[in-house]
Amino acid sequence: MKKEVGLWIDHREAVIVTLLDDKEDIKRVDSDVEKRVRYSGTTENGTGEDKRDRRIEGHLDHYYDAVMAQMQDATAVLIMGPAEAKNEFHKHLETKQPTIKIVNVEAADKMTDAQIVAKVRRNFQLYQYTH
Repeated sequence: MKKEVGLWIDHREAVIVTLLDDKEDIKRVDSDVEKRVRYSGTTENGTGEDKRDRRIEGHLDHYYDAVMAQMQDATAVLIMGPAEAKNEFHKHLETKQPTIKIVNVEAADKMTDAQIVAKVRRNFQLYQYTH
């Protein structure tokens, strides 16, 4: 049985939409990634900043794993979002779940839940029509 999932993601939050016939299930995952602040102990050579960046990167891996956990049994995924998070998650998903079909990765600004649902439905309808 196919399970289609659409995802809007940035470094702060993910909105996961699972299509269920004529309904949808919406889940949220917060990243709790610290804001870009100056790390105490930062030196001119960037040592403190490097530590902070590694810590944030590790935290993002946990965040992306938590998002993937909300997409159990997905057969196809649409990934949307601003900036880099969508691309980072795309790579993370390809590495950890290579059997999931990634329908598209596209840029999208902040959206309401209703806008996300509509975009996910439209994309999967187009995908089914062309495949």
